[in-house]
Amino acid sequence: MFLASSNEGKLREYRALAEATGASVEVALLPNFIGVPEFVEDAPTFAENAAGKALHYSRFAPGLVIADDSGLVVPALGGAPGVFSARYAGPGASDDDRIRKLLGEMLGKKGADRSGRFVCVTAIAEGGEVLGLFSATAEGEILEAPRGSGGFGYDPVFYFPALGKTYAEISREEKNRYSHRGKAFHKALEYLLATHSDPTRD
Repeated sequence: MFLASSNEGKLREYRALAEATGASVEVALLPNFIGVPEFVEDAPTFAENAAGKALHYSRFAPGLVIADDSGLVVPALGGAPGVFSARYAGPGASDDDRIRKLLGEMLGKKGADRSGRFVCVTAIAEGGEVLGLFSATAEGEILEAPRGSGGFGYDPVFYFPALGKTYAEISREEKNRYSHRGKAFHKALEYLLATHSDPTRD
């Protein structure tokens, strides 16, 4: 199964997710990803971006292609950062820049107004056809200051009440079990194992 990305970090995360399930599924980066025409993620929803990306890149690789779109949704900010999570602080911004902007927007908000959720939609496609869409969320709260040194993105300010820690404080095993991406991937994998005799094929 090919991952529609050139990001080695995301590949490691997906391989860890696959390993955690105990299933014999191999995930590899899409061959010659940088040589393939880029897919622009400009749709208004996570589902449309994930499906469009998987569909687009499945035309350039044999076998199954997996893609996702994910982000942080804060109801008190009208759903922002949402699908713009990676671009929230402008082009070239760092994770720290995005966190600073988010915390600035959250100044003065208390209680339920600090609730937020991570959303992930994972898409599976093959040969220019979307086979399935799988979504999951993780509910939490936005802290007033970062905590923890792990993770990436908004993890240091996303407090996960079920574990009493931020996403930047939990272990990789805990994140694989409870994260939005982990839960969406598990749904996708269950589908593949039920409908494909050999989901590992390239």
